[in-house]
Amino acid sequence: MNYVIIGNSAAGIGAVEGIRLLDRDGKITVISSEQEHVYSRPLISYYLSGQVELAKLKYRPDNFYEQNGVEALLGDRVLRVAPAEKGLELQSGQRVTYDKLLIATGGQPFIPPLKGQSGENVFSFTKLDDARSLLAQIKDLKEKKIEGQAVILGAGLIGLKAAEALIKAKLKVTVVELSERILSTILDEQAAALLQSHLEEHGVDFILGDTITEFGGNSNHLKVNLKSGGILDCNLAVIAVGVKPNIPNITDNLIVSKQGLLINQQMETSQADIYAAGDVAEGYDMLKGLRRVIPLWPNAYNQGLVAGQNMAGGNASYDEGFARNAISFFGLPVITAGIIDPPAEDLAAKAGYEVLTTGCLEKKTYKKVVLRENRMVGFINLNAVDRAGILTGLIKEKRDLGGLKDQLLSNDFGYLSFAEEWRREKLWKG
Repeated sequence: MNYVIIGNSAAGIGAVEGIRLLDRDGKITVISSEQEHVYSRPLISYYLSGQVELAKLKYRPDNFYEQNGVEALLGDRVLRVAPAEKGLELQSGQRVTYDKLLIATGGQPFIPPLKGQSGENVFSFTKLDDARSLLAQIKDLKEKKIEGQAVILGAGLIGLKAAEALIKAKLKVTVVELSERILSTILDEQAAALLQSHLEEHGVDFILGDTITEFGGNSNHLKVNLKSGGILDCNLAVIAVGVKPNIPNITDNLIVSKQGLLINQQMETSQADIYAAGDVAEGYDMLKGLRRVIPLWPNAYNQGLVAGQNMAGGNASYDEGFARNAISFFGLPVITAGIIDPPAEDLAAKAGYEVLTTGCLEKKTYKKVVLRENRMVGFINLNAVDRAGILTGLIKEKRDLGGLKDQLLSNDFGYLSFAEEWRREKLWKG
């Protein structure tokens, strides 16, 4: 069997390992436009701040390709896929054939059409090369003895991790965000306000309810124009308003929705023998009951693992897709999962939702649980993350928690809160 994987990040590596679970001999070719060995993109902010060395970004050993019999075509790009011929044309001129193909091209930064956004000191922040470019700019500022100032557009996960890294690199940082709160897709108002205060204590300034309309100036001195009419002076800027599926413009024969490549729970596209996984794919969200892109590292790996097994003749499926994030900012851990802010109309209509919260401002702790018909569908744990793994498991199991609701936010909540039969099942597999 001849397997080809386009993409060398979480979904692609998951697919390699999924294939090798069932097929130790088939040929695997991995094609990636990046030159890099497999590295963890969530760690590039720690590389930028100097907390992690380049070698520590790798999440598989140097001999990973050799161990798994993989031919890695790095630094090359797929120009076209011809499903009828089961062939790929590469930028290098090479032609590659396949029996089974996985498209795992991930996401790419969404760059709004702003004047000056392609300037040499305006950056994205999703790849290792982005971190390298920022490091070079910071080094140049230090050599010129310029006190660096940075402006970041976007207060999502990418923007805030970039802000943390640049603060640790001794720059002054201002974050501009169109929403009225930070991390608006994964935190509610209370949690966002608490985290914002924590970030401000560490030197991050925020301008909320506003956005950038233009970048001007020169290579060392940017002028950032705001929609409100304000102007910010800085030396570099980062655009971090989100990512979108990196759908390769290589074939018009795949079903593409308004978000990503449409897949079923076996990771199959509409084309026979072509699969998709990760941030490029529109898979099933078990909580929302619809297909959508869930751009998260563990989701990408798990989808790739399932795709790899099915490419090798297995019958695996993935139906545990839902939003989940585990991250920290200046030592403050945040874990969120699922539906954290039910729609107001659903709450008003009493559509089975129940929201429980507790917290302590002085200790910077906040916990929130969202139930729907007595089943866990989401939670926020800010600076109180010990039981997050249990809560995530309860979301997957869809277990009725009617008799445990008064314990879910307790500091003593844990496996002992459940009946012995359940504990045996979970801890000792029956």
